[in-house]
Amino acid sequence: MHSRTRHSALVAVACLIALLAAAGPVSAATCESLATAKLSNGAVTMAQPVAAGAFTQPGGRGGANPFADLPAFCRVAATLTPTRESDIKIELWLPASGWNGKFQAVGNGGWNGNIDTNALAGALRRGYAGASTDGGHQGGAGAWLQNSEKLADWGYRAVHEMAAAGKSLINAFYGEAPRFSYFTGCSAGGRQALKTAQRYPGDFDGIVAGSPGLDWTGRAAGAVRVAQIFESDPARRVPADKFKVINAAVMTQCDALDGVTDGVLENPMACKFEPAVLQCKAAPDASCLTPGEVETVRAIYASPANPKTKREITGLVPGSELSWTDLGWSAPARSTGLDVFRFATGNPQWTVAEFKFETDIVTAEEKGEVMNALDTNLKPFFDRGGRLIQYHGWNDPQISPGNSAQYYRRVADAMGGAARVSGNYRLFMVPGMAHCGGGTGTSTFDMLTALEQWVEGKKAPDAIPASRVVNGAVARTRPLCPYPQVATYKGSGSTDEAASFVCK
Repeated sequence: MHSRTRHSALVAVACLIALLAAAGPVSAATCESLATAKLSNGAVTMAQPVAAGAFTQPGGRGGANPFADLPAFCRVAATLTPTRESDIKIELWLPASGWNGKFQAVGNGGWNGNIDTNALAGALRRGYAGASTDGGHQGGAGAWLQNSEKLADWGYRAVHEMAAAGKSLINAFYGEAPRFSYFTGCSAGGRQALKTAQRYPGDFDGIVAGSPGLDWTGRAAGAVRVAQIFESDPARRVPADKFKVINAAVMTQCDALDGVTDGVLENPMACKFEPAVLQCKAAPDASCLTPGEVETVRAIYASPANPKTKREITGLVPGSELSWTDLGWSAPARSTGLDVFRFATGNPQWTVAEFKFETDIVTAEEKGEVMNALDTNLKPFFDRGGRLIQYHGWNDPQISPGNSAQYYRRVADAMGGAARVSGNYRLFMVPGMAHCGGGTGTSTFDMLTALEQWVEGKKAPDAIPASRVVNGAVARTRPLCPYPQVATYKGSGSTDEAASFVCK
């Protein structure tokens, strides 16, 4: 063959290979054929192709379809039964084309009990093969809590089984395993994320744990402890219209501590606010606090220790007051608290009035150990190169942000210091952010991209860009800094521009 002809042929082949690579792998199986795929601990119950824009939320309320932008995909459902008691439902959404070669398992909220189609849609839009689980039951808390196998499924096993089944089905459909596997979740999904890193270090290459309910029993105790004060003594119930008064006093004292007066505390733990400064000096009115209300505000901020373990059960922090509710913590936190202590005491009629912190927190933490994700031994996950990004909003009224900071410190202490964990684990506290988003801070960011760059490109996240979006427009940008660093004003430039700040 003439050398020029040979060269042209080689160029053509190279171009074809590049085009095929860009298009992604050719499916090794049809979507429908996955209905007979073999799973080690379960069976496929549905495998159907979904045309682009055709998916609608089962039981949806009508109106505009939020899934109309989804590309074509293969929707697979399976029931997993690692034990006789298990009934774990999962769904796997596989892009029909344009697969990015990666797997993203997604977490969900509360007591789970459902497949999170919104999170699955987010994975699909980014080109991932995505998976979600109901945690092994339908609906919220119930009799299943008393079943040790079902509790184990919810506590940790459902995510592990979903990961194994998901990877198997991906391999069957595309003819190859995912190049990288990720888990992302917030709230209860953040708890799932940390539990997975602790118990199954080989399941995922990278994990995002947002606002994690890692101390599930402690969160229950914190919410119930404060709710009991509100419910038991009308003189100590703080009216909701005084939350703004308390927040204004906090900001007056502490807002400028970070060098910028902007209505957001970069480090609320540095704010030593004493509610007594607001105690009424004359007749009580809406601008001051009665002695009973002062005590309640102190209780909301308080972090009493478990008498047996001596570990603090962290409270809410100064600056979060605008996120408080009519009984202190959020309604879901109080509801979960009732469920946890009815489980721990074995009394389905247990009420908030019966709560005794000194004994009940010990019982709950011991009996509900499977609910928590408190194990500080992340060495197996780190040793295989796993990367973990944790984040939490300082204004969270539902899961104490102090718990994330506490866990990070405990892991660092257990593993020889922060320098020993920073190559695999970083925590980002988000000033002003409420639960998993919202609030007064820069609560719009992309942790998954930061994780991908860390896992795949070995680029550790020294800062993560974040913005505050108001009415669809960006009002402020800031860097989110790896804890315990905070965004520090350089001394010049707009305080609404990230470029004016550095992590210190």
